Amino acid sequence: MTLLDCGKYLLMNRSRLTLAACCLIANFALSARADEPGDNRLQPWQSGVSIRPVSSVPGRHTIHSYYVCNPESPDGRQVLFYSSLAANGHTGDICFVDRLTGSETTVARNVSCEDAHRAACQQWISGGRRVAFHEVRDGRWYVVVVDAQTLERRDLAADRQLAFGAPRGDWLPIYGCHWDPGEHRDLELVNAATGEIKTAVRATDVERAYPDWLAKEFGDKRTSLFFPVLSPDGRRVFFKIAAGNGGSVYQSKAASHRQGLIGYDLERGQLTFQRAKWGHPAWHPDSRRVIEMGNILIDAEGGAVTKIPSEPYLSGSHPSVSPDGKLFVTDGLLGDLGDEPKQWGVMVGDLRGTAHQVLHRFDNSRGAKSWRVSHPHPAFSADNRRVYFNVSNSEWTTLYVAEAGGAD
Repeated sequence: MTLLDCGKYLLMNRSRLTLAACCLIANFALSARADEPGDNRLQPWQSGVSIRPVSSVPGRHTIHSYYVCNPESPDGRQVLFYSSLAANGHTGDICFVDRLTGSETTVARNVSCEDAHRAACQQWISGGRRVAFHEVRDGRWYVVVVDAQTLERRDLAADRQLAFGAPRGDWLPIYGCHWDPGEHRDLELVNAATGEIKTAVRATDVERAYPDWLAKEFGDKRTSLFFPVLSPDGRRVFFKIAAGNGGSVYQSKAASHRQGLIGYDLERGQLTFQRAKWGHPAWHPDSRRVIEMGNILIDAEGGAVTKIPSEPYLSGSHPSVSPDGKLFVTDGLLGDLGDEPKQWGVMVGDLRGTAHQVLHRFDNSRGAKSWRVSHPHPAFSADNRRVYFNVSNSEWTTLYVAEAGGAD
């Protein structure tokens, strides 16, 4: 007997139950229906899927920043991207395009960034009222916020870089430059609305908690907290550790040594888990779990690992979970699926591990000639209906969108 059958049976005998119990059972039974073995979560992605560039303007790079970040505004109306005419993609503009009309708005011009991999870490914040990014000007790094309506811009922090916040909130995680953080070794939060900066996690607390691992991985090098990503509810954060090599050269893989995955509960002020390796982690929408390379889910409260069964693992993958928590999307090489070894693709999978669907196959060996190349970095829209990803199959890295067909 299925969970749904159990619910029906108990409701038929509701005279023996309280009204509250009946309601709980009914809700439980209805939710169970979505997890019946015959439920095909991939159906909208198996037929009628449309795939197209986000912008119709040719002859430039258009890059969405990262797989942990949905480039659509929270209301679904605009899509944020970084555009560049430079062959290496290291200098360009921050723009957004209206999904219905195709009209574009330039948020900031002549932005210099670290690479074409994460571009300017451009992202929506404050429920879509603002756009945040970072840039280097005259040798100094700045975290910047722009009002999406008035285009008024403000510097929020100097000598720091920006990672990724929760788009419906106001707080942005920032950190000292990983190659030479100076006094900014801690993880900080800056408020996009007020400009307030507060320390969220101290490097010294991490050093006290994990001295053996830090010594093994980084020796006696001075470390700093690097690349923090806030959970969707803004209550947790994960990050890794960097040991910079000093100097001013940041456009190099040798600028710093970066490793590890550490979780922190911001409300309780406690470290909650630590892993020796950083793959490509992203928050589950429940703000409790983290999906990671290798098709695994990590419990942020203690670090227990659960394997997503059956699904193929794509080399180079950047996995992220749909906002409804039912699917995941990832990119990577498709050799393990029988394709050419160097063929890239974007794949959607059932988080239960029951099925998968390749949405798009492409050459990804061209595009922006950056020292750190642009990867597809797929991410779902908030309504689960679209997947955004970068494609580098021509001289221009281009932001694409795949839109689901069929019924939900």
